[in-house]
Formats: sequence, C-alpha cells, structure tokens
Amino acid sequence: MATKVRFDPRKLMERAVEVMKQSVHETRKDQKRSPAVGAVLVKPDGAIETAFRGELRDGDHAEFTLLERKNRAVRLDGSKLFATLEPCAPGARKPPKLCCAERIALARIKQVWVGIEDPDPAVDRKGIKYLQDHGVHVVMFDRDLQDEIRRVNAAFIAQAEERAAMVQEEPKESVLSPLENGVPETSLDDFSAEALNQYRDIAKIPESVQSRRFHQRLLNHGLIRRVGQGFVPAGFGLLLFGTAPRDVMPQAGLLGTIHYPNGKEETRDFDGPLVLVPGVVEKWLRNKLPNTISRGQMRRGEASDLPFELIREAVVNALVHRDYDIKGAKCQLVITADSIIVKSPGRPIDPITLEQMQSFNAPMLSRNPMLHYVFARVELAEERGFGLKSMKSRAMEAGLPLPKYSWRAPYLELVLYRNAAGAARETPRGVLNALSRSERLGWEWLTTKVSVNSNEYALAMRMPNRTALNHLKHFSGLGLLRKHGSGPATKYEVRR
Repeated sequence: MATKVRFDPRKLMERAVEVMKQSVHETRKDQKRSPAVGAVLVKPDGAIETAFRGELRDGDHAEFTLLERKNRAVRLDGSKLFATLEPCAPGARKPPKLCCAERIALARIKQVWVGIEDPDPAVDRKGIKYLQDHGVHVVMFDRDLQDEIRRVNAAFIAQAEERAAMVQEEPKESVLSPLENGVPETSLDDFSAEALNQYRDIAKIPESVQSRRFHQRLLNHGLIRRVGQGFVPAGFGLLLFGTAPRDVMPQAGLLGTIHYPNGKEETRDFDGPLVLVPGVVEKWLRNKLPNTISRGQMRRGEASDLPFELIREAVVNALVHRDYDIKGAKCQLVITADSIIVKSPGRPIDPITLEQMQSFNAPMLSRNPMLHYVFARVELAEERGFGLKSMKSRAMEAGLPLPKYSWRAPYLELVLYRNAAGAARETPRGVLNALSRSERLGWEWLTTKVSVNSNEYALAMRMPNRTALNHLKHFSGLGLLRKHGSGPATKYEVRR
C-alpha cells in the first residue's frame, strides 16, 4: 500500500534497512547464500512503496520486484530509489534479462541511494558506475547503516567473495578502468614471486602460486587476462604484483622524502609491487624518525602504536584509492619535524566528498575495488573502508591532533600531525598573532579534539570557567571554533 511522507533521506535509508530484514532466503541445493536486500521507491507525488528480495517470488531481486512487478505500468520519471545493495551491473544477468542498473536507468529514476557495494571485487562499483554514466545521481548510505547492512549480510558477503575467487568463468564485461585490461608485451614472468607468495601466505590460499587454480583466482578478480592459451597481467595485477610496474605505468609507486631539522633531506622511490610497499616504507623509516615516532608494525593484524599505524593507513589509502588515470602524478610521502603528509592523486571518488572525508565518517566506497580486495586479504587495509575511523580514534588516544584532509590539485592531501604545536603552527599567522600565550596553549590542546564544552576546556587548562568562556568566545570570533547550542548545553566544534 503506497503512503506519503515528508522526504527525509535518513529515514528512508533506515526504512530500506528494515525492509531488507524481511528478505526471503531461497533454499538452494548448492547451499549458496542469497543477499538480504531492501528497496524503497519515492514517487514524484511523495508516495512510497517498498520491496525486499524474494517478496513475491523466490529469488527475485528487490529492485525487480519494485519496478517490474509493483510498478510495471507506472511512469516513474523523477522518482528516487533507496537500495541496500548496489544494483547489479550489465553482464550480471543472462540475456535477455536486464540487470537492475539498466532497469533503473530505463525507468528514468534520477537519484539512487546505495547501501553497500557488490561484494564481488570483479563487479564491485560497476552497477554504480553504470547509473552515473546514464545520468543518475548516486548517494551512498550513511556509514552506520552500511555497517548494519554488512552485519546482516556477513555470511553472504564472505561466501560471495570466496565464490568469486573460484568460479570457473571469465570476469564480467563491464569495465571501470583501463587498468582492468591486459597489458601488452608483458607476461606472468613480470610478477614478483615474493609479492605473490606473501599474498598467498597471508590470505591463506591453499594452492601454489604456479598452479592453474591460483591463476584462476587472479583471472576471476581481473588481475590477469587470458590471451590465447596463456595469460598476461592486467594493469591492476601489474600494480599489485609486478616486479617493476613503473616500466609500464610511470605513475605507479610512491615517492618518499624526509626533511631533517638540520636542513638536509633524504629521498627514496618505492617502485616495486604495491603489496610490498608498506613493509618497505616501515623498514626505511624505522631508524630514521625521532623517538616521537613509535616503532610499531605496519601490518594490520599485529599490535602497533602511533604513528606507524596512521602512516600505514594513510599510505595504503593513497595507493589503493588514488586515481591511476592521472598519469603525471605519483603518490608521495613527505615527513617533516611536525607532520607526515601523504599525497594521493585524484579527488575523493564521486559521490564521496572532501567534507565527508574530513569528518572521518565517509561512507565506504572503493575507487579501485580489485586493489582494495587484495590489500584487505593481506591485512593491510580496513575491509571495504578507508581506515578513517581508526585514524581518528588512534590520534585521539595518543593525544595528537586529528589528521586533516585538503585538496591541492591534483592531490588529495592527508596531514598526520606529530605534535599539537605543529598543528597550531598551521593556523594563519594573523590569527596566531591575535592569541595570547595562554590562548595559544589552549588552541594547541583544542587541535586534538573534535568538540568541547567550557568545563572540559577549563579543566584541561586549569583555569576558572569564566576565563575558559572568554577563550572559547575569542576562538569562535576568530573562526577557530563553531558554537552549537546555548547555556549549559553549549558545545564548541573545532574547525579544520
């Protein structure tokens, strides 16, 4: 039964998640899990209809049920759709069946909210890209709702990823990047045995790296391509495992620079397989950073202290999520006395925004799903995310300023501050000059916080509450803080 409500994207996302939980799991002889999927359609007149997987017929996709069974004869131009799972892309259904992304575009729906990406790394984000290429504006669900969708679908996701690795068929036809194509005049001999064996060992893959079944894994994930009776590396495979990927792709790798306090600098190019770069970076930095840098480990599964954990997250994010179509720029790691700067070519991938990145709560979406899948398997990347939450929490636990994202074309820059004074020194000189000595100390402390109230500031600075209020008022007037609320409930958000 259609209903009408005020358009509120958050409430409609929540409704899609609730509808998702009604999904009917079809019984299959092969024991394959089906996803729980919910969809909500908002028509131009405000009427709302919902559907879930298997609602009217065993195995029917939620979008198919909603568009074809419930609204087949209805004009849906200008409608909005909320779906908890990325709509399937061309190639996912056997002809003459249309994929869900095609049905949505043909229905002239112009806005789609998507919960999570397809768990198969070879088709991940291709449904989203199809929609975007056909004029559909795509928005991702809020991060907490994505976490709930993944929790409900945990068994399906785990099974789908493993099934994608071993299914005996060619990858889907839809292409996100030219790097999915085979690289001419290369062979599997261009892969590093060390990189492949590290991937096999850490990911607990049973077969030998020289075996046909291992090659089938790489083929199904789009990391190699079949040519005649043999295989050649795909661009992404060469980036991950190639002994010298820069021979073919000059934009590959990472440039490292350390600026020492005495004015000297040291540089290092990390040109080998991407999966080995974080470990090589750690070895390079281990004895070169001052004692303010922890000697923790880069690997995700081992105990590590800041800032190596932050460096790892930042370096991996840069390598995995950069735009490799920008051929004139490389990822960079720049270390100074006050900060560690990681530069990654390319803006945040649409529809993720810089503001969402800076909030450290951006929805999960991979620019290069194949790279992200492998880095997650070798425990170097947060599964399906940017590692943003851990960067924020680890910095706060260590009493360090929160990392800061900014856009300096063509780079998305992430600054990891090594001390509060360094973050404070980035404040415009005119603003700093307007601060008293005690206010400067207060501002250094505030750079480590998201928001505070006057009592927290007074306690930290060991000053009367009236003085604390005067400081916070001055900071707000200078644009350093944003005031929320009034009276005892007043909070001051730190602007970055």
